[in-house]
Amino acid sequence: MMEKRTLGKSGLEVSALGLGCMGMSWAYGAAGDRKEMITLIRDAVGLGVTFFDTAEVYGPKVNEELVGEALEPVREQVVIATKFGFELDPSGGPLPVGVNSRPGHIKQVADAALKRLRTDHIDLFYQHRVDPNVPIEDVAGAVADLVKAGKVKHFGLSEASVATIRRAHAVHPVAAVQTEYSLWTRDPEAQLLGALEELGIGFVAYSPLGRGFLAGAFKRGEALASDDLRRRHPRFQPDAMQKNLSLVESLTDIANGKGITPGQLALAWVLAQKPWITAIPGTRKRTRLEENIASASVKLTSADREAIDAAIAAHAVQGKRYGDNEMSMLNL
Repeated sequence: MMEKRTLGKSGLEVSALGLGCMGMSWAYGAAGDRKEMITLIRDAVGLGVTFFDTAEVYGPKVNEELVGEALEPVREQVVIATKFGFELDPSGGPLPVGVNSRPGHIKQVADAALKRLRTDHIDLFYQHRVDPNVPIEDVAGAVADLVKAGKVKHFGLSEASVATIRRAHAVHPVAAVQTEYSLWTRDPEAQLLGALEELGIGFVAYSPLGRGFLAGAFKRGEALASDDLRRRHPRFQPDAMQKNLSLVESLTDIANGKGITPGQLALAWVLAQKPWITAIPGTRKRTRLEENIASASVKLTSADREAIDAAIAAHAVQGKRYGDNEMSMLNL
């Protein structure tokens, strides 16, 4: 079975690799077949995955429903993380219209999520994006109330600054912080990881495969589908994609030398950074799921890591990870 890791001092134990479920319902083109996605999630449990990530905004709402149905038969064996903090489009559109972490709203989102997830508790409840209009102390207090009520087990933050994390942690323990982290997004190394280690907070790396890019999922000249949200990201603009493929090609050469895939190299690299880091790659395919899980057993040598660093240095990443509007929502 897969290695287990504990998220900081929280005592929350999860599989080294979790499963990000967003893309099964939302963001990367048309949703996957519901029955096939339920089977895939249950297959993941059978293969040793115990950590599953979703959010109210994915769909919106339908991804939580999918995860809830899939995991209901094995609820006691798994850890479910979901998120609050966005203001959904009242007209039913697929994209949020802002942020909302008012305490009353947080509690409403929690109650609705519990129903969709078919459970009596949320294992890890993240603030999806920091709300500049609501003091983080009020947010932490609202989640603390949910913990006291037994509806939430652990409090998390996503894309929060070190200062925000410290303020929240002073009110109620933060179990984990989720931030994008991968071979082409190494921002957390500057300050965040050191602060989390000091505070005893776990780290969850989302998009550890660069939204599929680092797994070699794209070829030169390939275009994204019109309903794929990656079209909004600067790194996935045609010119940037072509330049960024040079990095993937170099990483593929290193992976080939180890007899693994570039995706496995990318995931093994993330897991090698700290023992309290877990990653949540997503997929819709059983073959990719098995490939990703196998990466938890890959060991990187010092020579491997030097070669990876050299490849990154030789191929500067082109483009920001989000567009201007989405970047403005990050609490950096």
